[in-house]
Amino acid sequence: MYADFAYVYDRLMAQVDYDAWAAHYKRLLLLNGVHENATVLETACGTGNLTIRLAQDFHVLPSDLSEEMLSIAAAKAKSAGLSLTFLRQDMRSLQTHRPVDAVLCGCDGVNYLPDTASLYAFLRSAHAALKPGGVLAFDVSSYDKLSRVLGETPQILREEDICYIWENAFDSDSSLLQLSLTIFVKDQDGRYQRIEEEQIQRAYTQEELRIALGETGFRDIQCFGNYTMKKPANNAQRLHVTALKE
Repeated sequence: MYADFAYVYDRLMAQVDYDAWAAHYKRLLLLNGVHENATVLETACGTGNLTIRLAQDFHVLPSDLSEEMLSIAAAKAKSAGLSLTFLRQDMRSLQTHRPVDAVLCGCDGVNYLPDTASLYAFLRSAHAALKPGGVLAFDVSSYDKLSRVLGETPQILREEDICYIWENAFDSDSSLLQLSLTIFVKDQDGRYQRIEEEQIQRAYTQEELRIALGETGFRDIQCFGNYTMKKPANNAQRLHVTALKE
């Protein structure tokens, strides 16, 4: 997953306000006692869109499983004048030289954990990486978004040099959303390269996340909806979760 897709990912995510997203994470971390310049292990950093913004306020250790994503993220950091150490590791088995102040997983990283075993592995791994009292912060696309809004609804983007057809299929028994993308990217010679991408996301309910966090040693669990500091409405499309290590 993500080999060819890594190179068109930012084009497909061009409408995302990463400045506001990073600012929201900063606010969540500060409210939970993570001071500026604290060490934050960022998992599933992708192409580094949150990384380079969070690095303005924190000492960020970005990590991802995809070498292609890490390569793009490292190039962005260099262009921004940042000296960051990028780690290639699975979010289910995080490793650090010393405990960190916070672990952060943005941009649906947790949704890509397809089952509860993977979710618990990530949470235990994050818990082990944190200092006592350290903060875990992550976001997910909500159950309502994956099951109802995306659900069976196809999406199409057409621009001069790129287009995609995005088809979805949600299975209510497994809470899994199958995402199938066919992407056409225009080369310099005017020909189009075709990229096929298959992904699976898991829809987790607030209760499932809360139980899993509690059973893996976290406390003071909080959940906020749609980039606010308010409890999520039933139709909230994105949930931000914070929790403290015992």
